[in-house]
Amino acid sequence: KDSRFISTISTITILGIALGVCVVIIALTVLDGFQKIVTEKIINLNYHIKISSFGKRNLPDEPEILSLIKNQFPIDIEKIDPFVSKLAIIKSKKLTEGITITGLKKESFNIILKNYIVEGKISDNNNDKIILGKKLAEKLFVKVGDKITLFSLKHDQIPSPENPPSIMQFQVEGIFESGMADYDDLNAYISFQSAQELFGMQNEISGYNIKLKNISNINSIADKLQDLLGYPYYVQTVFNIHQNIFTWLELQKEPIPIILGLIIFVATFNVVGTLLMIVLERTNAIGILRSLGASRKLILRVFLLHGIYLTVSGLILGNILAFILSMIQQNFDVISLPEKIYFVTKVPLFITMNNYLLVSIITFAVSVIASIIPAFVASRIQPTSAIRFD
Repeated sequence: KDSRFISTISTITILGIALGVCVVIIALTVLDGFQKIVTEKIINLNYHIKISSFGKRNLPDEPEILSLIKNQFPIDIEKIDPFVSKLAIIKSKKLTEGITITGLKKESFNIILKNYIVEGKISDNNNDKIILGKKLAEKLFVKVGDKITLFSLKHDQIPSPENPPSIMQFQVEGIFESGMADYDDLNAYISFQSAQELFGMQNEISGYNIKLKNISNINSIADKLQDLLGYPYYVQTVFNIHQNIFTWLELQKEPIPIILGLIIFVATFNVVGTLLMIVLERTNAIGILRSLGASRKLILRVFLLHGIYLTVSGLILGNILAFILSMIQQNFDVISLPEKIYFVTKVPLFITMNNYLLVSIITFAVSVIASIIPAFVASRIQPTSAIRFD
């Protein structure tokens, strides 16, 4: 303890372990946050299962299909509604843009958009009303109460004198913001009846939206639905539809074991290096202890305890630092992100004790095991050689 050099090296070692642990914990916290918030938004902005047709052709609006599905899955299905969804052109006074128009039943508006409305509202009578994403509204320079015009193909056919394009005017009733820039930029919602009229789909629909009571068995229900309905019905889960996003989330976690391994390696190297330096610095003292009767086990225990001290100090400091930085980001949004790349506007965090415990336990175990090497070297020093060591 009277060596300033050894004290400095020990401090550097503790800081190295703390920084490494802090970085890995924050990385895991951010990845869990990304997965949680993106998954929640995608699931909340979509129904759990979508039934459409192969080739995106129209389906007949048959009440018998609804009854069949409800009767086959009375326990699993919470709600099922038909929908209409097609591409259209939206025009304001200043800009024209291509978007996806989705027509929903009145109840479906509340299920999908209620929690994301930032301006305006969802009214009961919305036949001539439209709800836009915030990015789309900003691009079109429109606000709640403004008028916009929609242009679309009728009956999915090229316009002709006999089949002119459909043109309808709507009033902006509400603006939603999901936090996913691409979604807010490309989607708009109108009533189910207005969508059927706009696209010339009387007695036709694009498919059915199904909301489940529990999504844990979503894949098995989707498979059973496909077997039940057969061709031309095409059953997809929300995870299939947005597979690229969920694959991206999974790929982000792939490098984590490598990063965790490298951080732990650096921390272990610091502990081993520090203990070996202490062995060299204290060789004379070790020789004196050995000559006074100290056993090899005692010397081994002394250095192991010092390795544990360094590791635990670094772990405590690293955990505290990681928690403080996480809380700062969570409360003050210090770091922002480009929406079009990451689907969110700020770094999402999901603080869980599992990440703290996982990183701490692995780092502690590896560091303590590595401490055995310099401790063993110290315990093997011969008393006579050590006393003469200069």
